[in-house]
Amino acid sequence: MKIAIDIRSAAGEKAGKGWFTFNIVRNLLKIDRKNEYILYCSDFVAGFEEFKNAKQKRIRGNGILWHINTVVDAYKEKTNAFISPTSFIVPILLPKRIKSIIVVHDLVAFLFQKTHNKKAVFIEKLLLKTALKKAYKVITVSKNTKKDVIEKFGTDEGKIEVITCAAGEEYGKVGEEILKEFAKKTNLPEKFFLAVGTIEPRKNYVNLIKAFALIKDRFPDYYLIIVGKNGWKFEPVYEEIRKNYLQKSVHILGYLSEKSLVNLYNLAEALVFPSFYEGFGIPPLEAMKSHCPVISSCTSSLPEVVGDSALLVDPESPSQIAEAMVKIIMDEALKTTLKEKGLNQSAKFSWESSADKFYEILHKMPKR
Repeated sequence: MKIAIDIRSAAGEKAGKGWFTFNIVRNLLKIDRKNEYILYCSDFVAGFEEFKNAKQKRIRGNGILWHINTVVDAYKEKTNAFISPTSFIVPILLPKRIKSIIVVHDLVAFLFQKTHNKKAVFIEKLLLKTALKKAYKVITVSKNTKKDVIEKFGTDEGKIEVITCAAGEEYGKVGEEILKEFAKKTNLPEKFFLAVGTIEPRKNYVNLIKAFALIKDRFPDYYLIIVGKNGWKFEPVYEEIRKNYLQKSVHILGYLSEKSLVNLYNLAEALVFPSFYEGFGIPPLEAMKSHCPVISSCTSSLPEVVGDSALLVDPESPSQIAEAMVKIIMDEALKTTLKEKGLNQSAKFSWESSADKFYEILHKMPKR
């Protein structure tokens, strides 16, 4: 078979959807040496050069023009299937003879639209229903997102497969000497809580800062570090920091490489992940794999991801988030237990097993 994949999200500084695309495609290509793959992109994406049965094709044009040109090229290439990990435009435009496999990461545009970019909300509301109907298979990254899709759109349950995310191979325990050198080089505070994710309303950093403000006077030697680039409506986060006079205690580092991030996980008191809604939520698994305790929201897919290996909190309640942070500070035995449980929980997810499930779908797909 000839299989096309939109890999644009795997380029550059990746967030959750980009890491899903990058890791699923790489592991799929490791497994499947028989089928031919065409990887559609706007600019060359590093990480796929070693695979002889895959070629990247740069398609010209911006916006809708890129999608139209990609569909035309996929038709000329006589592809059997098109995998769309992030966009629903190509699946709608594809001719019937090319089977589309779409990935639905979340329904934030429908369920939490006030916390999401207005343009993205408009596009998903315009396209997703049709893309679901046309799709040969629908992939969701969690059981919770599968439930959301069925409830919102009435999609046939048998058409949906759950293929989860995972933490990458680079995450794990780091040696003490490396961590000491990293902390000295970067001038890190000795004690800090960590938050990871794009700075946008859905990530709930305003309530996190409110929670940190509640404990700061009692624990003045603790800091909060946020790793993530500025996203849609990031300004209220900075305003909340100023309002609580926390400019010296809250450090926003922007986007970091995986190498730096794994060091931060190893050094942090805990990852605090207070998101209002997640289709999956990769940072908690990255933290757990890196021996870092986790405080997580009790909403959406997150209980499914973290199991009983994290402290669960109501994201609407700064006092609950603060209480969990105090528990981490005061209870060393709890921290040890969370680290042990977290390591076991993170081992339940792997990109290899997720790619295996993807391959099974392709293997069972009718050739015509």
